[in-house]
Amino acid sequence: MTKLSVNINKVATLRNARGGNTPDVVRVALDCESFGADGITVHPRPDERHIRQADVYELRPLLETEFNIEGNPAPAFIDLVLKVKPHQVTLVPDSPTQLTSNAGWDTKANLGFLTDVLDEFKKAGIRTSVFVDPDAEMIEYAAKAGADRVELYTEPYASGYSKDREAAIAPFIAAAEITRKLGMGLNAGHDLSLVNLNYLYQNIPWLDEVSIGHALISDALYLGLEKTIQEYKKCLR
Repeated sequence: MTKLSVNINKVATLRNARGGNTPDVVRVALDCESFGADGITVHPRPDERHIRQADVYELRPLLETEFNIEGNPAPAFIDLVLKVKPHQVTLVPDSPTQLTSNAGWDTKANLGFLTDVLDEFKKAGIRTSVFVDPDAEMIEYAAKAGADRVELYTEPYASGYSKDREAAIAPFIAAAEITRKLGMGLNAGHDLSLVNLNYLYQNIPWLDEVSIGHALISDALYLGLEKTIQEYKKCLR
């Protein structure tokens, strides 16, 4: 079964907009677990505009499901991950000024850097994943760098879904098949929603994990968090 990891960044964004501790990020994460989420994802950025380092330290001993920390492997991020030791770290090539992640790694150009960083995390016993576009060469070089998994950047699939879902999914099926042949695990994330998630799962049922934040938290405003998580889980059956 494909696992659902809930990205709680947007909950932290709402908290930070007003100050204080409402909504309580830790409480929401624990509620997500109790409502059926298979994991929690956070993406701390240097400016702490949503998830803060303090949140990461507070969450780690309390979570009972998988904890995934994603982000750009700058020195401060590497230090945080090595101290917290989540179940998985996902390397994302976003700059501090980006609003959100918008592309995967050029794993060929960054092979040496990624190899060194991945090796450091793997020595600490942390499963590694590299954020990539659905490109065969980028996936192959992620494997050469030593990644345990890749996470496919699914925004192009999501944006093309309403126009021609078969065409939108095609490069992702090809990428998923290459990943499986290379012996790596497979994650996916970015702009996945109740509209497009099930079709992705139907075509790539061997996905290990999807990480979903913005759409899921937005849906929870209308459906409630518990029902929303249940609806996303239904998409993965």
